[in-house]
Amino acid sequence: MNRGILLVNLGTPDSTAVSDVRRYLGEFLMDRRVVDVPWLIRRLIVSAFILPARPRRSAHAYAQIWDAAGPGTGSPLLHYSQQLTGALQRELDLPCALAMRYGSPTISAALDELNSAGVEQILLVALYPHYAESTVGTTVAAVREALDDSSRLEVLPPFYRNPDYIDAQAQLIQQNLPEHWDHLLLSYHGLPESHLTKADPTNTHCLKRADCCQVPSAAHATCYRHQVLETSRLLMEKLDITEDRCSVSFQSRLGRLPWLTPYTDQTLTELPGRGVKHLAVACPAFVADNLETLEEIGISGRSTFLDAGGESFTLIPCLNTEPDWIETLAGLCRRG
Repeated sequence: MNRGILLVNLGTPDSTAVSDVRRYLGEFLMDRRVVDVPWLIRRLIVSAFILPARPRRSAHAYAQIWDAAGPGTGSPLLHYSQQLTGALQRELDLPCALAMRYGSPTISAALDELNSAGVEQILLVALYPHYAESTVGTTVAAVREALDDSSRLEVLPPFYRNPDYIDAQAQLIQQNLPEHWDHLLLSYHGLPESHLTKADPTNTHCLKRADCCQVPSAAHATCYRHQVLETSRLLMEKLDITEDRCSVSFQSRLGRLPWLTPYTDQTLTELPGRGVKHLAVACPAFVADNLETLEEIGISGRSTFLDAGGESFTLIPCLNTEPDWIETLAGLCRRG
């Protein structure tokens, strides 16, 4: 049976124009797995409170990182995802197609590409190491909906603790740490706390006790926080970094509901007061650099830390198209 790979990342606007950013944000935020409230309330929140002002601010942020991968490369997330897709196809010698969950290229277009190549069985690779309904969950649901026959689909499980992924991530961090550094901050994309409790199949574990992520549970298979902390533990172990020199935080919160803590922006403000003057930040929730890494951390986060009394700030790049990452992903795809 002819096999092919469908890689899916989150998405990006087509340009830095406010209209394109508004269109992208509207599609993204109207996904019920992202803003988890009834449709009418979600429509009101998005249309009345977010889309009137946020697209202009986001367009300005996108403009600061557009072409960051080189002249004419456009969106870094799309550029690196396209480069990864091509490299993976060469490594596997199998048809590979790229889609974005929101924006272009669409899932339907990528499936058409695989169908045209004679692909019968599809391995879906959602490009996130950790499970969340708002990333992996919505991607799997959208691909199943777009397929004429969902029995053709296999889904690659989250790879947050895969030894080769941990090795590739640790080596990347090690190579990019400056000569002098006090602290390594692992900043992950945040989630509302309600997403964790709703994803808990036991309904009795996630966030019900302070050490829930350390106590074995069936909930860990879909618990973003547990998987993030496990990745962090393995990275610290691999890098031989003690807990006093490494910490975890969560970025990109939206709205007033409780999100996973500690918050990255608050942590960046507090660290200089704790004696951290030379900071390095890595973002292991992302496999490709994007707005959240390059602008939110690399520009805004840097300014926050330095304004609070920090002296040097190093942003560790994402895996992007590192050879070890390509080899790791190819191995994951071979094993399915």
